[in-house]
Amino acid sequence: MDLQHWTLETDDDGIAWLRIDKADSSANVLSSEVMTELNSVIESLRASPPRGLVIHSGKHNGFIMGADINEFTSVDTPERAYEVTRQGQRVFDQIESLGCPTVAAINGFAMGGGLELVMSCDYRLALPSKKKILGLPEVKLGLHPGFGGTVRAVQICGVRPAMQLMLTGNPITVDKGRKIGLIDRIAAEDNWRQAARELIAAARPKQRAPLLERLLSLALVRPFIKPMLVKQVASRVRKDHYPAPYAMIDMWARHGASTKTGYEAEARSFAKLMCTATSRNLVRVFFLQNKLKGQGNKPTKKIQRVHVVGAGVMGGDIASWCALRGLDVTLQDREQKYIDPAMQRAQKLFEKRVRDDSERLATAARLRSDVNGDGIATADLIIEAIYENLEAKQQLYKVIEESMRADAVLASNTSSIRLEDLRTELRDPDRFVGVHFFNPVAQMPLVEVVRCADTQQEALDQAFAFVKGIGKFPLECKSAPGFVVNRILAPYMLEAMHLVEDGLSLADIDRIAVDFGMPMGPIELADSVGLDVVLHVSKVLGAEMDGPVPERLAAMVDEGKLGRKSGQGFYTWVEGKAQKPPAGGAKPPADTQDRLILPMVNEAMACLSDGVVADADLLDAGVIFGTGFAPFRGGPINYARERGIETVTARLEELAAAYGDRFVPQSGWSEK
Repeated sequence: MDLQHWTLETDDDGIAWLRIDKADSSANVLSSEVMTELNSVIESLRASPPRGLVIHSGKHNGFIMGADINEFTSVDTPERAYEVTRQGQRVFDQIESLGCPTVAAINGFAMGGGLELVMSCDYRLALPSKKKILGLPEVKLGLHPGFGGTVRAVQICGVRPAMQLMLTGNPITVDKGRKIGLIDRIAAEDNWRQAARELIAAARPKQRAPLLERLLSLALVRPFIKPMLVKQVASRVRKDHYPAPYAMIDMWARHGASTKTGYEAEARSFAKLMCTATSRNLVRVFFLQNKLKGQGNKPTKKIQRVHVVGAGVMGGDIASWCALRGLDVTLQDREQKYIDPAMQRAQKLFEKRVRDDSERLATAARLRSDVNGDGIATADLIIEAIYENLEAKQQLYKVIEESMRADAVLASNTSSIRLEDLRTELRDPDRFVGVHFFNPVAQMPLVEVVRCADTQQEALDQAFAFVKGIGKFPLECKSAPGFVVNRILAPYMLEAMHLVEDGLSLADIDRIAVDFGMPMGPIELADSVGLDVVLHVSKVLGAEMDGPVPERLAAMVDEGKLGRKSGQGFYTWVEGKAQKPPAGGAKPPADTQDRLILPMVNEAMACLSDGVVADADLLDAGVIFGTGFAPFRGGPINYARERGIETVTARLEELAAAYGDRFVPQSGWSEK
């Protein structure tokens, strides 16, 4: 056979060693070519079965990352999707029924289709790893496993572990995989071949789910389990927004992981989901992530030491996150009493995220209090995270410049002030950048990397590498009022306040936004961000764009009602949760959702037209990962295109006629 991606060798003991090493690729993925070759190899082995088969990887960075998602975009009909899915199932069926013991040797990531291939083998052998490398993440693409995974996962692990794996899409560690029966044996890197031989020689019965789990899959029991699974999913996502997890539950409830009917049902369901708008848009979001990661060039100098000035919630949490991700961090503020709360929050983060005691101690040791600012002299990156005041920031930069190295990067976490205004007194203004994090730092995946027209590319590249190195997505933005995220969120939250003034209940306003797909409503969001922050951003953007600042917002801030952090804002907050009154009163007008969402979409177009970001894809990515804009809608510009740009602009004109010029369509729409 003429193979590009697989290598087959048979040893003196009659064991066949099948290695996957996808040509011209840094990682193994199950492209159509790879699957076609695999099918040919398995057919040849079926004609003359070896004593045993071991499937392993030629890549040092893992086993198989999953299907080739690039090929998803070429599947345009459910019929074609069904055909491709059934072909994949047949290949894995042939592995399962090969007629000799089969072993998958997992040396790293085995995700999606890669894990489905693993489950088609008799035995699953893994190298030790503390990383979460085993997963079925298809639900995050609006899908579910399609190569037999919905059946085999339940057969091997049982209903509850398998559903947890598939419904969340979250990966697990090798140790967890061993605990739930997904992994049969863990072997050292220098002993895995011998371990594979021993599994083949033993030829023990295949791993099956525990008796209790098998009982839960009985036809008489499934109707009682299904509502519990649906309830768990419904607490996170809605069926009309994300149908895939509900489809998985329905399949199991009907077929109970049956080998007779389950594979056919899986293929039909997968094919249907693959051609939905939700899946198309979530696949788009996957590629948008890669585009965010692809920004910037490899810098000549790596950032390892970070100094953060400002130990408030943002500064302290930036510092602790950097330490968690392996950087050496010093945290400065005026007095130790301002740093202590940040260090306490850091300890809670480390306790939550780091299970191993020795690793937790090492992580904590990377974060040090530094009242005197001694860390500035050795830092590769200095992040200013003090309060939003132009003069205070400029005075601080003068002090920092006296001690910082010439090759270090100075960055501001400013949320709204233009970099051109901040850097006027700097000796090297072209090495000054913005790195704007979002609250809560540990949860929000986006960081805006802000530049001026003459910012050094090397400084930008270092900022990009820093953001990616701490596990965040960077978004390059031109220095402009509010940058991207705050600029787009502002009209969303301000329009909500207009709706309050019109008499709509707070709960109704938030509910309508969540109905669209937002992670939380604008009222709750304003309270969560802090009404003082919202007021400040409103003033900055209002000064630039001639927008009014809501009087009620200013009055609440004057009264000390700052939202979640003060315990009282639009809502009363108890133990970090908004106490929402029941929705009541008159039914909200039919145009309420458009009044909330279309100002965001309109402002997104303004950002694009003003060149704040390079293109519409980056803009959509930034808004999704920075604001939580419904991922299944693919971003604001994509949403406008799917709805129809003429329809959107006509609707904006109707709203402008009814409610004022704030809805007038941006001029950029005419260019799209």
